[in-house]
Amino acid sequence: MSEVLSVKEKIGYGLGDAASHIVFDNVMLYMMFFYTDIFGIPAGYVGTLFLLARALDAISDPCMGLLADRTRTRFGKFRPYILFGAIPFGIVCVFTYSTPDLSMSGKMIYAAVTYTLLTLMYTVVNIPYCALGGVVTADPAQRISLQSYRFVLATAGGMLSTVLMMPLVSLIGGENKALGYQGGIAVLALVAVVMLAICFATTKERVSDEGTLKGTMREDLRDIWQNDQWRVVGWLTLLNILAVSVRGGAMMYYVTYILGNPAVFAMFLATYSVGNLFGSALAKPLTDWKCKVSVFWWTNAALAVLSLAMFWVPVSANITMFIFIFIIGVLHQLVTPIQWVMMSDTVDYGEWKNGKRLTGISFAGTLFVLKLGLALGGALIGWLLAGAGYQSGAATQNAATLTSIIALFTLVPGICYLLSALICKRFYTLRTPMLRTILDELAAGVRRNQQQFLK
Repeated sequence: MSEVLSVKEKIGYGLGDAASHIVFDNVMLYMMFFYTDIFGIPAGYVGTLFLLARALDAISDPCMGLLADRTRTRFGKFRPYILFGAIPFGIVCVFTYSTPDLSMSGKMIYAAVTYTLLTLMYTVVNIPYCALGGVVTADPAQRISLQSYRFVLATAGGMLSTVLMMPLVSLIGGENKALGYQGGIAVLALVAVVMLAICFATTKERVSDEGTLKGTMREDLRDIWQNDQWRVVGWLTLLNILAVSVRGGAMMYYVTYILGNPAVFAMFLATYSVGNLFGSALAKPLTDWKCKVSVFWWTNAALAVLSLAMFWVPVSANITMFIFIFIIGVLHQLVTPIQWVMMSDTVDYGEWKNGKRLTGISFAGTLFVLKLGLALGGALIGWLLAGAGYQSGAATQNAATLTSIIALFTLVPGICYLLSALICKRFYTLRTPMLRTILDELAAGVRRNQQQFLK
C-alpha cells in the first residue's frame, strides 16, 4: 500500500506553486499593461519580446529538465533547485518591474534583458518544482489530492499577487506608479522566497528512477518526443494556458475601455480568483466520482460554450459578466490539477513503454509549452491591439480596438477551450483502466508496448 501524504506535506508542496504564481500571474495580468502604460514602450514590441523570449526557453527548459534528471544529492534530484534558486528568483522579479531613467531604445533593451532573466530564473525554480510532484508519490489518488492542494494554494498565491498588487502600488508609490510597481513586487517577491524555502523543507522525494535512466541526453529528448500521450498533454497545456493568458492579459483593457471603470479590476479579478479556489477544491471529489479524463474534456467543452456566450453579453450588464467570470474561474481551475496529474501519468506511461523514467525532461517540456502559451497570449494581445490602432493611455479607443478587446476577452479563449475538449476526447488514451494496468505492471517490474493493451 502506498504512503498517505500528510496535510503538512501537501500544504508545503502547494506553497511552492503559490510562490511561482506570484510571478506567473503578475506577468499574465499586469506585465503587458506595465510595459505599455507605466514603462512606456510600444505594445507591438512587447508582444514580440514575449514571443522571442521563448526561443531561449526552447534551449533552457530541456537543458534544465535533463540536468535535474541527472542530479544526485542528499536532498534529492529536484528539491535543491527550489531552495538555492529562491533568492535569485526574487531579486530578478524586482529588477523586471523597475523603471530606470533611460531613452526609449535603452528601455527596450532593459526590458528585453530583465524579462529574459526572469524567464530563466522561473525555469530554474519551476521545472524542478513541477517534476517534484511526480516523485512525491506514485499513487493516483494521492497525486490528485496533492495537486488539488497545490492549486488551492497556487490560486491563493495568485490572489495575493494580483488582487493586492494595485493596492500595494498605491500605498508604496502614491502618484508615482513606477515606484509603486517596483515596491509592490518587492514585497510579494519576499513572500515568494519564504514560500519556496518552506516547500523545500516539508517535501520528500519517494519515487526513484534508479536503474531506468540510461543513455545520452539526446536519446532522452528522442524518447520523450516519441511518447505520444506526452505530446497530447502538451497540446492541452498550450491551449488551456493560451485561453487563460489571453483573457487575463485582456482583463485590464476590458475593465478600462469596455466597462469604463478601471477600479472594477480588483473586484473582477477577486471574483475570478474565488471561483478558482472552488474549482481547485472540487477536482478531488469529482475525479473520485468520475474518470478524470471525462471530467477534463466535459469541463473544457462547458468553458468553450460559456466563453463564446460572453461575447454577446451587453456591455451594460456588469452583474451578468461577474457571474460568467465566477463560473469560468471555477471550471478553469477544476481542470488545471487534472492536467498536471495527466502529465505525471504520461511519465509512468513512458517508463512502462520505454523502460526509462524521464520526470525532469517531461515536466521541462510541459513548462516550456506553458511559457510558450503565455508568450503567444501576450504576443496576440500586443499585435492585435497594435493592428487595431490602440493608443496607450488614451481616454477612449477607436471601434476596432474596442472590438478586439472584447474578442480577446471572450472569443479567443472559447476557441482554445473547444479545441482542448476535442483533442482530449479523441487522442488521450490514459483513462483509468489502462492507467491501473500500467501502474500494476510497473510495480511488478513489467514493461511492454502499449499496443498489446489497446488491441
